[in-house]
Amino acid sequence: MCRDNRRLRVGRALIMSVFAAACALNPATGEREFTLMSEQQEIGIGQQMDGEIGREMGVYDDKDLQGYVSGVGQRLAKVSERPSLPWKFTVVDSPAINAFALPGGYIYLTRGIMPFLDNETEMAGVLGHEIGHVTARHAAQQYSRATGAQLGLLLGGIFVPAVRPFGGLAESGLGLLFLKYGRADELQADALGVRYTARSGWDPGGVAGMLRTLDRMADASEDRRGVPNWLSTHPAPADRVQQVQAAVAKARAEATVQRAAVDRNDYLRRIDGLIYGDNPEQGVMRGSQFFHTSLRFALDFPQGWEVMNGPTQVVAKQPGADVFVVLQLVERPVGRSIEEIAVQAMQEAGFQMTEGSRASINGLDAFVGTYDGTIEDLDRVTVRAVHAAHGRNIFMIAGIARAQLFGRAERDLSATVRSFRPLTAAQAEAIRPNRIDLYTAREGDTWESIAERQGGIVKAATLAVMNGSDSRERPRPGQRLKIVVAG
Repeated sequence: MCRDNRRLRVGRALIMSVFAAACALNPATGEREFTLMSEQQEIGIGQQMDGEIGREMGVYDDKDLQGYVSGVGQRLAKVSERPSLPWKFTVVDSPAINAFALPGGYIYLTRGIMPFLDNETEMAGVLGHEIGHVTARHAAQQYSRATGAQLGLLLGGIFVPAVRPFGGLAESGLGLLFLKYGRADELQADALGVRYTARSGWDPGGVAGMLRTLDRMADASEDRRGVPNWLSTHPAPADRVQQVQAAVAKARAEATVQRAAVDRNDYLRRIDGLIYGDNPEQGVMRGSQFFHTSLRFALDFPQGWEVMNGPTQVVAKQPGADVFVVLQLVERPVGRSIEEIAVQAMQEAGFQMTEGSRASINGLDAFVGTYDGTIEDLDRVTVRAVHAAHGRNIFMIAGIARAQLFGRAERDLSATVRSFRPLTAAQAEAIRPNRIDLYTAREGDTWESIAERQGGIVKAATLAVMNGSDSRERPRPGQRLKIVVAG
């Protein structure tokens, strides 16, 4: 009995010591909270995931822009409650409109968000907000809630090409990496963003301006592919701008700097020439055609289909129907024929061939097969797939439809999978990205007229939001505007 009591006391002491270690002081709020992650663990996780993000999303190739963003971010981080973290600020090569933070001080802006920020103050507001998610340990808490290992498995599943070719059909891209923050975390990060921008000499009103712009963006943005947009990962209640205004007013009243920085002209100069939309090196849509300049191929999708270009797959969907086309690379074992590679890959994915034959597809050695199988959420499907050898790679282009829909969809699916073709070096070189340009508004200009003059690359509503305006308002004559021009 005494031995049992001693064991019980030891057990209680152990539990209490673990609990005490887990109840850490939140440096940004001064409150104690339960956490299973030390600061060193935060840093280690951030370092590991930073490498994955760099490899899969790509770092935007502009040293001057990277240095500019990093300089603003480091200035903000220096006045935060955790200045000693190994802060790193990166612009990733994604057209999605987002910003996100990893534990340990790793902050990312997509290049896609930068045209939608009106000035340096708004960019500082975004960075300050994301810094707040780190200093208040929101990023670490999310990771803890996902039990760490579970998120690690999630990353592995997203960043490593799936063994099952269609396993990621419903979850293609990086969407699952970005877990949503709750309302309380968002409001706290807004307030911290105000705090850090004010301390660093920027107008704290940039946080509210950033929120207003991103709220308008929800309906105007045409590009929702790949990484999820800001509002899908940062829920925006209708009163969020109002909530942050109180913090802005307080920060302005306490500011020691009388003229806080806004700096629109320098910001515009920095993003002049920025790639807008898809980067042809990662794959780009031109009308209904998909071009990939680094892998040197093209593919034609049916008109009007929705196309999502992810890091490991391109997925197209017929609107309103369970009919898809999937394009991805397939492992190329040494010494195997194209037929053996195709049949084995499909069998490993759970699909049985009903018919197939060798073919030449636009000059490429290929195997065309029809397969039956099951895909989660779609039940029985029929697949028309081309496996084509191009350079050192094997590409799989698969048209997929519910078994009962395949007959009606077969013509479009067959035409698409057989449209896969190589690009010459000259053809690849001729495909240029769309870019941000600067334009001075003239008397009589409307957002519609400016958009039409540039070939309708973006909608008038998107152009207005990019410039901090409403599409029902006219641009002011003499106003310096961001526009999008063809490459």
